[in-house]
Amino acid sequence: MNLYKLVKITTLFAALILLIQNSYGKDSLDVLSKFLFYKNKYKVECANEKITDNFGNGYDSLYGTRNMRVILHGVAYRGGANNFYNKNQKRDNHNPLPQEGLINLTNQGFSKAVYLYSKNFSSSEKVVVSNSGKDTLEYLQNSGMNRNDLKSIMMLVLDVIRNKDKGPIYLHCWNGWHQSGYISAAILMQFCGLTNEEALKYWNQNTDGVNKGYENVKRLVNTFVPFNDIKIDNKTKETICPCLEKK
Repeated sequence: MNLYKLVKITTLFAALILLIQNSYGKDSLDVLSKFLFYKNKYKVECANEKITDNFGNGYDSLYGTRNMRVILHGVAYRGGANNFYNKNQKRDNHNPLPQEGLINLTNQGFSKAVYLYSKNFSSSEKVVVSNSGKDTLEYLQNSGMNRNDLKSIMMLVLDVIRNKDKGPIYLHCWNGWHQSGYISAAILMQFCGLTNEEALKYWNQNTDGVNKGYENVKRLVNTFVPFNDIKIDNKTKETICPCLEKK
């Protein structure tokens, strides 16, 4: 094979990879491409960058979420539920995700959403189908407040890491600050090797300044011990773990 043909084939292959990363056909992605696909889609590098803001604005296709941030690229994201500031159907802040938020997450290929409180969860749809009919999202409730429940969340995360056909998870509380911050801090300690001190700093920095009190949540971050039987390889860790702060 001459050099010209080799260059042409290489160029075509690169174009194909780019096409895969910018399409919505996640069934054709391998695990590594899935991580990069979502990282490129939401264009955030660091854990403190927002995909949607406090009013639910930013990434229009994820309207219904609030203060959405990455935990692990292409694997897990955190945030709140856009209820009080919702332009289409305003309701009390202390509620699960609005229906449009669930549908938008499903349309984006998310496989699960986890409500980290229990209030009004019974009113929510538990299985959501995308507009195309190709993707399905399961809506779960798990506060992660004891060791067993927290391990269940870690296993959901590990399943997404290992399975190319599983879309990301959205873990949310009401505002996207405190409970989601605790669960996210634990995930970052488990999969990215953060220390308890680093995780507590992360928790504080991503409450948008609302960090006075909450001593029980801070204690949980300070005392979390990673599960010995849940591990990932260094290459995967390098790919999915975000930088902590964008200067």
